[in-house]
Amino acid sequence: MGNAYEEAYALSIQDKAAFWAKAAEDIVWTKTWDTVLDESNAPLYRWFSGGELNTCHNAVDRHVEEGRADQVAIIYDSPITGAKGTTTYAELKDQVSRFAGAMAAKGVTKGDRVILYMPMIAESLVAMLACARLGAVHSVVFGGFAPHELATRIDDCQPKMIVAASCGIEPNRVIAYKPLLDEAIEQAKHKPDHVVVFQRPQAKAELTAPRDLDWEVIAAAAEPHDCVPVAATDPLYILYTSGTTGQPKGVVRDNGGHAVALKWSMKAIYDINPGEVFWAASDVGWVVGHSYICYGPLLQGATTMVFEGKPVGTPDAGTFWRVIAEHDVVTLFTAPTAFRAIKREDPDAKFLEKYNMSKFRALFLAGERCDPATIEWAEAVLKVPVIDHWWQTETGWSIAANCLGLHLFPVKHGSPTRPAPGWDVRVLDDNNHEVEPGQIGALVCKLPLPPGTLPTLWNADARFHQAYLADFPGYYKTGDAGFIDDDGYIYVMTRTDDIINVAGHRLSTGAMEEVLAGHPSVAECAVIGVADDLKGQVPLGFVCLKTGINTPAEQIAKECAALVRDQIGPVAAYKQTVVVHRLPKTRSGKILRGTMQKIADNQDFKMPATIDDPGILPEIEEALESIGLARKRPS
Repeated sequence: MGNAYEEAYALSIQDKAAFWAKAAEDIVWTKTWDTVLDESNAPLYRWFSGGELNTCHNAVDRHVEEGRADQVAIIYDSPITGAKGTTTYAELKDQVSRFAGAMAAKGVTKGDRVILYMPMIAESLVAMLACARLGAVHSVVFGGFAPHELATRIDDCQPKMIVAASCGIEPNRVIAYKPLLDEAIEQAKHKPDHVVVFQRPQAKAELTAPRDLDWEVIAAAAEPHDCVPVAATDPLYILYTSGTTGQPKGVVRDNGGHAVALKWSMKAIYDINPGEVFWAASDVGWVVGHSYICYGPLLQGATTMVFEGKPVGTPDAGTFWRVIAEHDVVTLFTAPTAFRAIKREDPDAKFLEKYNMSKFRALFLAGERCDPATIEWAEAVLKVPVIDHWWQTETGWSIAANCLGLHLFPVKHGSPTRPAPGWDVRVLDDNNHEVEPGQIGALVCKLPLPPGTLPTLWNADARFHQAYLADFPGYYKTGDAGFIDDDGYIYVMTRTDDIINVAGHRLSTGAMEEVLAGHPSVAECAVIGVADDLKGQVPLGFVCLKTGINTPAEQIAKECAALVRDQIGPVAAYKQTVVVHRLPKTRSGKILRGTMQKIADNQDFKMPATIDDPGILPEIEEALESIGLARKRPS
């Protein structure tokens, strides 16, 4: 006797068109599709060709029409400013339709691009939805991004308008956005017609007429704008991810497949019902913010959280618990790094005792591989399912997950469980042959990919093919390495770039990190491969210690080496561990292992545009110098 997951998965692989046509019945279409899966231009597959819809109608208007007008759509909570607020679906429809009207009055029409340069405020979602309402293509750039990086995105997507807030607010500083934006426009070859600024009281921006416009002024004067039907295959948004050439890659998301997949995922994967409060503790600048702060919860008729704060320090390590208890959050989705920070500050979860978490029923983690020690800690203190799931900017939703709305499988620590319905995941060797269960190789997904994934890159079909399809014909290259066990559980061990070759042995740095994370004094860790004349590469570990640990660094290093030797073996040649206060990360919480490796190998490197705090890199350089490895300033 099968379960709901097994039945869904089998149909999704054997009859893709039937599976996704059924899911598409939950979306309101202005015109039904001609073809569910369009294979006419393979391997550039398209979903729901011939269909027409409007994503904003499905995320906002339909809920007002279907009786949810007075339900809260957005909860805003900013522990940094102390501000809180709610927006009902009726209020959201009014705000979005008026801002869409204001944009249209300034010339924005279907197919035009609009860059959004916004912080974590409810108006960011209003702007995204207003673009979708008009059929304009939004491209959200993380607020505070450096002018040069913003300029490259302006030139690539050529926006008619840029919408920005006057500032973003960090725990200890206010970041004025307008000077950064002005500098980016100065650098860019393409010039937008208008810049619309939402003025925040913490820092008002100077506006220069006639280009610059005040959000509240133009919205107040605007007529509400109706939803504009668009083709299912028309782009909804462009989201830039860093490219290896230095030229950012514009991941495209279509309207039809995106709406179908995200609406389906809210129940099938996260088990969220209409009216429930779902919180993705991320940022609108990242794919999680697009999929599960803005579109997913609203397509489902749920309530979404917009949180302007940090897991620790705003004001303490109990902030997440306070938000969950205060707003009746049923499910939290965040990055493993957030929970490692909480665990480091409050290892005994003392803050948790202050809050009523009775409505909370699941924690989902994604963004980077989650070490088993962090999952075990979260399970022990929260006493709810803790689900590690695996996906990417390019995929838009889960490749693999323990699908709570279908069937809860036994958790295996270190695994995001099994492929989500729609995903045919394989492990291939360097010769494109499938490997045996348990053997490590390249994790790939058989084409066609399910709806909601990237159909291509913005104005770059050839680059899309080269980056994702060329290396493994017939498959999408995830860039991750791992294995699948005898039970069909997937293990994502590391990026393929992070497989190190030690004296001919291919070893996963992720497996070593798993061992180090099990040390009782270690709060967070990273392992990189550094060049070695004898062995080719040898592993080097970086560890951050839990608060209150006073053990000498030399002792920690000896214990870490012993752990790796015992659990992986002498073949790993693991000897060196550096104790550091912090690890360099992107703003989304991913550890910058590649940058650390370049520093260790004395190679030129470019300061990563997404780095959370550039001041961490000198600490890494000094730590490496202390063990005799060369260091080099960024070029």
